[in-house]
Amino acid sequence: MKVLSESKVFACPAEELWEILSDVSRCDWVPSVEKISLEGVSRTFEMEGIGKVRENILSLDNVNMELQYSAVETPNPIEHHLATMRVIKLDNNSCELLWTTEIKPEIFAEAVHHGMLISIKGIEEVLKT
Repeated sequence: MKVLSESKVFACPAEELWEILSDVSRCDWVPSVEKISLEGVSRTFEMEGIGKVRENILSLDNVNMELQYSAVETPNPIEHHLATMRVIKLDNNSCELLWTTEIKPEIFAEAVHHGMLISIKGIEEVLKT
């Protein structure tokens, strides 16, 4: 299993970043996704270059500003996927995003990591508006 990790400091209040990430139906910060459908704890979307993906939201903790989700259906045979996004308040006008993803088999790690990086850039763009 491969563990991927990214962190990014944003010049915005932690609550502003958490508002974006905690809305699990929101996809304007994910460049390769146009629409997310929710059903119970599952969200489903089409990801450009990958296809249909279904994820289960395992935890949405508003107090600790932490989201945990797992891909449970993908076009590729993923054995294990677990992602955690946590927003940490640094001061009133800055925060840090900590994002880790466990992936198995490791052959998919590069594509998942690329998705994390383009999504972080997408968050930056959303915060500019």
